[in-house]
Amino acid sequence: MRELTLRDEYITLGQLLKAEGLVEDGVEAKMEIQSGAVCVNGEVDTRRGRKLRNGDVVSYNGVDVKVVG
Repeated sequence: MRELTLRDEYITLGQLLKAEGLVEDGVEAKMEIQSGAVCVNGEVDTRRGRKLRNGDVVSYNGVDVKVVG
């Protein structure tokens, strides 16, 4: 499992996908999230602006990323 360390209070779901290199840009992030391909803490979330905080786990395309900080 990968880990992403927060620099602020939170990071949005779209920003996390871009920061981890799981998508090329914001447009691809939006499309993947809205298609239901991304899970947060085991549940599908279709909100690109979903705020992720310490302990949240994002799953996409076989990759899990845990938010720490």
